[in-house]
Amino acid sequence: MVSPPLGAAAVAARTGLRVGPAPSPLMGSQGRSGPPGNGGPGEGEGGEARKLQEGRVARGKRRKGKGKGKARAGQGGRGSGAEGKPGPQTAKEAAGPGAEAGARACPREEAEGGGSVEEGARGIIKGDEGSAGAGKEAQGREYRKKEAWRVRARRREGARPGRAQRQGGQAWADIPGTGLAMAAEAGEEEEEAARESAARPAAGPALWRLPEELLLLICSYLDMRALGRLAQVCRWLRRFTSCDLLWRRIARASLNSGFTRLGTDLMTSVPVKERVKVSQNWRLGRCREAILLKWRCSQMPWMQLEDNSLYISQANFILAYQFRPDGASLNRRPLGVFAGHDEDVCHFVLANSHIISAGGDGKIGVHKIHSTFTVKYSAHEQEVNCVDCKGGIIVSGSRDRTAKVWPLASGRLGQCLHTIQTEDRVWSIAISPLLSSFVTGTACCGHFSPLRIWDLNRKCVMEWEEPHDSTLYCLQTDGNHLLATGSSYYGVVRLWDRRQRACLHAFPLTSTPLSSPVYCLRLTTKHLYAALSYNLHVLDFQNP
Repeated sequence: MVSPPLGAAAVAARTGLRVGPAPSPLMGSQGRSGPPGNGGPGEGEGGEARKLQEGRVARGKRRKGKGKGKARAGQGGRGSGAEGKPGPQTAKEAAGPGAEAGARACPREEAEGGGSVEEGARGIIKGDEGSAGAGKEAQGREYRKKEAWRVRARRREGARPGRAQRQGGQAWADIPGTGLAMAAEAGEEEEEAARESAARPAAGPALWRLPEELLLLICSYLDMRALGRLAQVCRWLRRFTSCDLLWRRIARASLNSGFTRLGTDLMTSVPVKERVKVSQNWRLGRCREAILLKWRCSQMPWMQLEDNSLYISQANFILAYQFRPDGASLNRRPLGVFAGHDEDVCHFVLANSHIISAGGDGKIGVHKIHSTFTVKYSAHEQEVNCVDCKGGIIVSGSRDRTAKVWPLASGRLGQCLHTIQTEDRVWSIAISPLLSSFVTGTACCGHFSPLRIWDLNRKCVMEWEEPHDSTLYCLQTDGNHLLATGSSYYGVVRLWDRRQRACLHAFPLTSTPLSSPVYCLRLTTKHLYAALSYNLHVLDFQNP
């Protein structure tokens, strides 16, 4: 027997639901609520379910703190919350297909339709969230593809990729989950660019496809200008032409490049190509002058360089200072002080952890750098103006117009091996790196050339004329082609090329009121240091 259909009140009594007007739809972020739907028996159940769902969405919004959830919840009204346009929607449509199916089947299933209403509402919201997430993920993929294409296009054009990456980062700022992807992609692009720069060019002459060893042999015959132009062709050739093997031959023929006449590299930590660049400043005389130290009273200083230290004499003391990293300034507090002469120290050198000094008292002193050991012995009748030491041999020059050769061996200190009559006062002296000869600079008082080279058999090999017949107080060599001399007037420093007889460049370091001799010269591949009566000057050839 079929029972008559139950009314809405009876269904409410059985299921415990309250019968009343359907609640208003949820508000969008900018939209207005629409009128209640005209649904049938399922309208009350759907409205109650929507009320429950509204509470859940509100709690979710408070937890997440995002305004987008509010816009998604507002889509349950008649219109889109983002657009703010109302649209008709019935309670059955809001309740979902479960409530509508329950109302058609039988009155008893109307109560069960309430559960379907809630599930339907949840399905709507999850579907909206899923579709929105999928849309944004697709949008992010599209952005990444377009941006990668832009980066590749700009790289082919030779443009800098930093601007494209910044624009891409701004475009992706609002897309969640793309920050790490952007960083990873940028790292991959940088690695790819590095690989491309290190790889040989795919197109070009067949010459570049030869083995690298054969290319090195071919390019080793190129001069400096040809190698520079070749480095401008592409990244791979720029890297290839920076090889030290291609520049060693050029460096050995350059001035003060760190190579001796025998080909020994004294500056292995500095690329040869960079040294050749600085060598052109020495050849052209391009430099920047500065003052490192000043003295209150007139001195006759001498100095030496060792690693990052500067040793300089003041009166009868020798002080050690440490260079700062730039090489053009000093720490003002000395590291050590060495004494022993009765009069001013005229000259000293560093050799085998020893300081060999020449004094105005006519004596030569031998000091150990890391101890207090000091030995003095009489060497000349008058003041000893200069001294040098290499390979266990000491040579000294004096005002008494002689140059002498001494051994450095501890058991033979003070024993003269040779005495050379120079016929003029000797102001400077230096031993050849080959240990077969030495050079002297004299006062230019007689009819003799002031600059002469002597072998150990006391024979003059080569000579140069000083342009102004000035006394040469000091000289310094790079061990290969460069000679630097200091004259007695106006602090003039001259650069010479041993392959030429004419002077290359002259640098006056003082003016007429403060005219001073150049008492000492020292040089590296980047700087030249000159000690005068009142100042210690530096000529910077690296940053002219």
